[in-house]
Amino acid sequence: MADSRNGSGPRTSAPDLEILGDQVTLHPSGYIEPPEKRKDADRERNLVENMARFRSSPLEFLREVSLHVSGSGWRAYDNYIGQPIFYNGFSESMTQAVLATPILQQRIAELAEKRVIVEEKEGLLNKDDPLYAGKRTQRKLVIEQSLQELSEKWTGEMICKMESKPFIRGAYYMCTQLLTRAYHQGIHVSSEEVIRLRTVAEKAEKNKQSIIFLPCHRSHVDYVSLQLICYRLGLGLPTVVSGDNLNFPVVGSFLQHAGAMWIRRSFGDDILYSTLVQSYIDTLLQGGFNFECFIEGGRSRVGKLLPPKFGILSFILDSILSGRVEDAIICPVSTQYDKVIETEGYVTELLGVPKKKENLADFLSASSVLSLKLGRVDVRFHEPWSLRQFISDQQGRTTGIPKGIDMRSTIDPATKQKMLRTMGYKVLSDINAVSVVMPTALIGTVLLTLRGRGVGQAELIRRVEWLSDRVRSKGGRVAHFGNTPTSAVIARGLDVLGKDLVGVVEGLPEPTYYAVDRFQLSFYRNMTIHLFISEALVSVAMYIRVKRGGGPDNQKITYTELRDQVLFLSQLFRGEFIYPTDGLIVNLDNTLKGLESDKVVALERDAEGNITSVGLAEEERVAGRENYDFYCFLIWPFVEAFWLGAVSFMGFTPPLNYKGDGWLDVKGCQESAQLLGKTLYHQGDLSYFEAVNKETLKNAWVRLEEEGIVIVAKSRDPKIQPRSKLSPDWTPDRNPETGRLIAKGRLWDFIEKIAQSRREGKNRRDGATVSTRVLRHTETIAQRLFAQAAGEVLSEEDKKELSKKQKRRQALQARAHL
Repeated sequence: MADSRNGSGPRTSAPDLEILGDQVTLHPSGYIEPPEKRKDADRERNLVENMARFRSSPLEFLREVSLHVSGSGWRAYDNYIGQPIFYNGFSESMTQAVLATPILQQRIAELAEKRVIVEEKEGLLNKDDPLYAGKRTQRKLVIEQSLQELSEKWTGEMICKMESKPFIRGAYYMCTQLLTRAYHQGIHVSSEEVIRLRTVAEKAEKNKQSIIFLPCHRSHVDYVSLQLICYRLGLGLPTVVSGDNLNFPVVGSFLQHAGAMWIRRSFGDDILYSTLVQSYIDTLLQGGFNFECFIEGGRSRVGKLLPPKFGILSFILDSILSGRVEDAIICPVSTQYDKVIETEGYVTELLGVPKKKENLADFLSASSVLSLKLGRVDVRFHEPWSLRQFISDQQGRTTGIPKGIDMRSTIDPATKQKMLRTMGYKVLSDINAVSVVMPTALIGTVLLTLRGRGVGQAELIRRVEWLSDRVRSKGGRVAHFGNTPTSAVIARGLDVLGKDLVGVVEGLPEPTYYAVDRFQLSFYRNMTIHLFISEALVSVAMYIRVKRGGGPDNQKITYTELRDQVLFLSQLFRGEFIYPTDGLIVNLDNTLKGLESDKVVALERDAEGNITSVGLAEEERVAGRENYDFYCFLIWPFVEAFWLGAVSFMGFTPPLNYKGDGWLDVKGCQESAQLLGKTLYHQGDLSYFEAVNKETLKNAWVRLEEEGIVIVAKSRDPKIQPRSKLSPDWTPDRNPETGRLIAKGRLWDFIEKIAQSRREGKNRRDGATVSTRVLRHTETIAQRLFAQAAGEVLSEEDKKELSKKQKRRQALQARAHL
């Protein structure tokens, strides 16, 4: 969007790079930097051009194909930066290296010894036999050989098979053809970031160190885009950690030969498999091969970053802590889209429709999507950093961690867990720092943060420009299209979003736009929320008083009351959002000062300058509270979702004279919360349909489990689903005569604390409604869960496992203070 402000405002970045098939060209400015950035920063490139089509240009099409087949110039992929890949025998060499790792051989010997001991106890080996020692040794060798064969089979199924240069040349060409049909404006990267990355890659190649790419994950296109960038810019393609759900016929083999490594979605208690994965990661990092895994685990179906998953990160960290790997380079990556192909499917999943298993038929049927014009893909690379240096820094500033990297650091689970969490959230913060806010995200955010049914064209332009300014003032980056006026950029964004998401009312004095599918549009709104989370928390905390109405004095909130509610909400959402690292009081005071400067709030101070109370500024009242409301609208759906999750827990109180032990199926409980939410929404007791979002409700469940409100027991038997029940300390009482839930107690107080920051409207008020109709629905829905679970009890083995889990959690809470 054009930036009409003077030279003191935010500067426009220099052009991006465009990878457009065979050409690398300059594209007009990719984003507008905040004003404090230096003047010589990023140039933007588009790396995937609209390549020639056979029907429209057959000769050019055949020329391109011949160049790729012959491997002409950069297409040959001969002079890339990195360790040798794509040669005959690569897979065999990698397999042998993995199987030879000391940790795998030691694990095989341990498992064989344990099995022999079991057979001795079962009488299969007689210690009184004169030939006992020889038979025992022979039996152990047989078991070890069997485990070796199993490990070799699993390794062959797991590792990527970078065997053929002609294959990867053809794969690059085919993927570029497909990608440019969907994203007709190509892949954009920053030239400065690319130059920096190549410099780091050259140094890593000399030191035989791996670059570990840690991208966010919103689409299956993420896999393709980073591989295309590395290929086109001459970097060693990374081995990509992929769930075996994508390993279906034809496509699975193609991806494996292009760099995918297949792992199970869950390892369970399979010690051998876990060790094998660790051995493969050790081998890759020891050899200096580039590596890629998605920090969030699965794709984000809600638009914002998900909490980090620590499985693969734990393996990587252990490689360094153990000394098996000297160092590795971490490179956080942000991938943003004008429009994500899968969002329509995400909505059905989030509303409770089971996810379909991937298969070739569905993959091929998606070809119609590849003819759409979905705008561009924007990929940004954070400045890479040394993992070893990160560990050293953490050890230096944490008193409980020994100095120097050795195995002692891995013995203490609290220490390692804390380091993993710090690393995971640092990567998420780095991704947010380089993310570019796309026009579709700006439009979606504006449409979902207005009180009216729709917005006129002029007002939409004004609010998008206001939001762009706010993004930049918070240190964010806004997508830029040279000197194109804002109106044209918005028109382009609306075209990409399509009429299924944003409708337009014609025949009025000006076009008026409205959200058609608010649920799906919330995906794009959530792309901006990380920038304003502090302001949003303060605003909904103030809502305790603001919703009372009346004059300014009636809506003021004391600093102490505001601080307590912000602390409560911050803790509630600590797994949902990433906060500044300066601490609550510093963040709160900085946020209040910023809102005061923006004339959103008015602060009253005592003689020492300490803030005593907070209210809405007069300028904000005159403006109709539009900026204050904006911050509230951003986070209200999440407040509603966590309130819904907590209310559903009331129904898990065992009925009077219930014969079971109170354990209920976790999946059934979560589905009942979603059913309750749909009921409350359609009956007017829930303001946001997004609150029934399955992923957000799951996050609420995890957070309430961490709080100790619910106890979750997972069986060692994979056929038995996880079960849960309310903690005795949080279980509400029932009326001994009617059996109805009593709206009192610790859990009810917790629900009421959340409800204070819920949005109220003409058709909904908190109070008697919640304690009658809502609780009645909660009980009705939960009754069938108790009927299904009647007579079920935990096995003694599961009880012991649960006890161990609770002790581990208590130890982590007491020692790591995560």
